[in-house]
Amino acid sequence: MRIQRRLAICGPLLNSPSSAPSDLVFSQRRIKEIVMTKFSRRIGIALVASSVGLAILAPLQAAAQSGAAAHPSKPTIVLVHGAFADSSSWDGVVRDLKTRHYPVIAAANPLRGPKFDAAAVASGVDSVKGPVVLVGHSYGGSVISEAASGKTNVKALVFVAAFAPEAGETAIGLTGKFPGSTLGPALAPAVSLADGGKDLYIQQDKFPAQFAADVPLEKARLMAVGQRPISEAALNEPAEAPAWKSVPSWFIYGDRDKNIPPAAMAFMAERAKAVKTVVIKGASHVVMTSQPDAVTKVIVEAAAALDR
Repeated sequence: MRIQRRLAICGPLLNSPSSAPSDLVFSQRRIKEIVMTKFSRRIGIALVASSVGLAILAPLQAAAQSGAAAHPSKPTIVLVHGAFADSSSWDGVVRDLKTRHYPVIAAANPLRGPKFDAAAVASGVDSVKGPVVLVGHSYGGSVISEAASGKTNVKALVFVAAFAPEAGETAIGLTGKFPGSTLGPALAPAVSLADGGKDLYIQQDKFPAQFAADVPLEKARLMAVGQRPISEAALNEPAEAPAWKSVPSWFIYGDRDKNIPPAAMAFMAERAKAVKTVVIKGASHVVMTSQPDAVTKVIVEAAAALDR
């Protein structure tokens, strides 16, 4: 704009007749030189600035492309909670997995029965594009084992203080197969439902010691209030053909579990020919809440095995 104004001001001089005095001709030439010199300088500065900008952006773009290549697509981790819990029991594990850039889904488990619940989880698995690592806690183990049947995108199963039943077995039956469970006396009176069924809860005052002994007391009390009930029928429903017979499995549990006897989980892990079994010293039934780092490590190992 400044150059245009200068040219407008100098217009009469630049367009004056050739008969103008020599000093005026000299002035015309000098004005042209000044204007064109400044104009050229500004164009040059703009070009240099543009070149510098491109030089700075080039390595940044290359770094961004390199960063994208450094994070190839990862399997989706689907977490299934068990009885007397909800999806928030996975919060620590979810945080750790997200930090590692894994896509995560914490599925809502209806807790109505293995067949019904497995169908709900299977629907979620069907919506996932790409490979899935299916992770179940407690009764959620029965659910993932059934939900994974026939699902070609489920590449690994992780049982977290969980049941891994054989066809025909029940959660109640496996709990009583070995000594050590104190769940029965900790249950509150069953709640009758309109359909004739019954829902089971753990007594709130007994919940911390029974279910979450290694979780801070204040948090355990909150978990007691927020616990979701499981139907009595769900714990007595026989399992169908298990996916752990064809899908690689990993197990992790605590040696102070009072819901499912540690001996029962050791039996199920050995029977399933687990790729790896981790026993956490002093851990309660909610090992994923009290020891999220250890549980995340096992899940990541299972996910990494897909690339081998």
